[in-house]
Formats: sequence, structure tokens, C-alpha cells
Amino acid sequence: MFLFGPVGPTELLIIVLIIVLLFGAKRLPDLGKSLGDGIRNFKKSVSGKDKDDDEKELPPDKGHPPAK
Repeated sequence: MFLFGPVGPTELLIIVLIIVLLFGAKRLPDLGKSLGDGIRNFKKSVSGKDKDDDEKELPPDKGHPPAK
């Protein structure tokens, strides 16, 4: 299934070290926060639960008299 087999702890450590070298230790928390916010927003949009949807619902129209 995997092209090179399952990824072990040694490979994960090498990947993390490369990421630290590329972005620097100071930017990693910001990248993690941005990634977490993006995933959270994606989950909200997929599930349809959004705070803005509740505000957009209009109250029932009470301006017209009932029909006879």
C-alpha cells in the first residue's frame, strides 16, 4: 500500500527536523495555530454549524393579517 513502507519514528524525526530548519523554531507556533484555525473552520463549514447562520435567520413575518 505504501510506496516506501510505513513511516517509522526515525523518519518522523527527520521530517520534523527538516521542518524546523526550513521555518525556524520561532515561526512553528504561529504555523501550528494557523493550521489549527484552518482545520477548525473547515470542520465548521462541512458540518454546517456556523454562528453566522443563526444570525441570518429572519423572524416570522407578522406584518400581514391572517387570511380568511
